Amino acid sequence: MRAEVQNSVTAIEKSLDLLKQRLGWETAEHRLEEFNARTEDPELWNDPAKAQKLMRERQMLVDAMDTYKSIKQDLADNIEMIELGEMEEDAEVVADAEEAILALEKTAAEKELEALLDGEADGNDTFLEINSGAGGTESCDWASMLARMYVRWAEKKGYTVELQSESAGDEAGIKSAAYKISGPNAYGWLKSESGVHRLVRISPFDSAAKRHTSFCSVWVYPVVDDNIEIEVNPADIRIDTYRSSGAGGQHVNTTDSAVRITHAPTGIVVTSSEKSQHQNRDIAMKALKSRLYQMELDKRNAAINEAHENKGDAGWGNQIRSYVLQPYQMVKDLRTNHETSDTKGVLDGDLDGFMAATLAMDVAGKSRSEAQGED
Repeated sequence: MRAEVQNSVTAIEKSLDLLKQRLGWETAEHRLEEFNARTEDPELWNDPAKAQKLMRERQMLVDAMDTYKSIKQDLADNIEMIELGEMEEDAEVVADAEEAILALEKTAAEKELEALLDGEADGNDTFLEINSGAGGTESCDWASMLARMYVRWAEKKGYTVELQSESAGDEAGIKSAAYKISGPNAYGWLKSESGVHRLVRISPFDSAAKRHTSFCSVWVYPVVDDNIEIEVNPADIRIDTYRSSGAGGQHVNTTDSAVRITHAPTGIVVTSSEKSQHQNRDIAMKALKSRLYQMELDKRNAAINEAHENKGDAGWGNQIRSYVLQPYQMVKDLRTNHETSDTKGVLDGDLDGFMAATLAMDVAGKSRSEAQGED
């Protein structure tokens, strides 16, 4: 077996160990038996929401178990094929099995990362907001670049992207935009993107071709699941309608179809301007409930809560990631130190490396905290 392939085998075995650990393999079969027994209860569907939640949890367990078994079996089968091929001096059989192991390493790594997405809302769809910060027209243009980057990332994942609202910049780009991104683990992947993003480049709006620094803030929060009850007191909100200023359909700038909801106790403001007034009202209310739910999640996680409190304005000293296009090419995350010189790829949506690094760091930090708590 070639050294490269042996390294892949070792990497796959490590991924299997993590999958086994995250799954709680020792009790998995017992938990599945309990799920199966509960699904056979004839009174289960008297509460449809509870039944659907149970069925989703069962399916997640089944999928996780099947994934672990499949990767483990594929690895064993291909190792056996290599051994047989070497014994029979069949180079073609050996080569095919080795290629399969190299491909399996990538699959195992992806499943390993997905196994880390076990937070309460990680599996939910998500809202993503982008707001231009310090830098005027430059920042508005940077905001539009970020919007394109996240849309491209979501499309590569096979997610559905819906524009909720958009405010155009005075000269170029956008002042703000809000999206709903739907797909498996959408919030779990994107949650690490919340914070200030800094761009350094030669300005296309500066006739002197000087280098400029621009800032934008990104905020990600989960779409509230139907099983999560968030109460909003009607007395606590103000609902305003206005005319949309963004590019859009036939009603833009002709009817007061856009909706803005302000939540007085928290100061949260949400908007929707891409649909009819009735639809916008419903979308904005869902967004408000999701923001309130995010606040509750933050309270349960001291580290995340502290990060939100310290996020500050979209300006110097608050950035989580720097995108430098001049005088050199580099994108660097300031939390994990993960970096790449492929700036074009990143701006085209190649963000998985950054998300994975932050996710792994968060899990490691949580594990240390739990270990310290047990001491």
